[in-house]
Amino acid sequence: MKPPSDAKQIIVGVTGASGAIYARRLIECLCDAGATVHLVVTPNGKRLLSDELGLAEVSVRTLLGRDCDRIIIHPYRDVGSVIGSGSFRTNGMIVCPCSGNTLAAIAAGLAGNLLDRAAAVTLKEGRRLILVPREMPMNRIELQNALRLSEAGAIICPASPGFYMLPTTIEDLVDFVVGKLLDLVDVAHQLNTRWADRLETPAIHSGNRPPT
Repeated sequence: MKPPSDAKQIIVGVTGASGAIYARRLIECLCDAGATVHLVVTPNGKRLLSDELGLAEVSVRTLLGRDCDRIIIHPYRDVGSVIGSGSFRTNGMIVCPCSGNTLAAIAAGLAGNLLDRAAAVTLKEGRRLILVPREMPMNRIELQNALRLSEAGAIICPASPGFYMLPTTIEDLVDFVVGKLLDLVDVAHQLNTRWADRLETPAIHSGNRPPT
């Protein structure tokens, strides 16, 4: 079935930095929200999905456990793919997780593969490019690359979940990060990520030690 003409078009890149669970949840939420997902997975991204999620191959069914006709998987080496052209309009691109190698390649303006090419096109067209580094600590070169990309218009959104929603599971932490990413591309969601959604104000600790 052809997706609605008004569906958001979001490019998602998956690279070899740890954090496959973020990528899978992001893709799932975009699909559930009715967005069309253009997915590009690097060779190291495929290894990541195998190592962390046990996927023998990358397909919609292996990623989500079900079909979704709004997910289009593009070959990593096909720089002539539609998402490598500025004339193909999208609503933004998210690289999740984003490795230091990919961060460097995009910062240098390289476009030797479809992921880097799509990122370069997203920047040149003035669309929202969101990069999700997960590795820590970051060295000076990576910080300089992140600054260079920020100055070029990209959004650096580290996979750093907040704790003010009082998470109790790994899924809560994942949803916090994914909810932030969905907000950045203006995709509606029902994930528990907003301070205003708290029904109770958390206790404020003074930090004072009890008397001894």
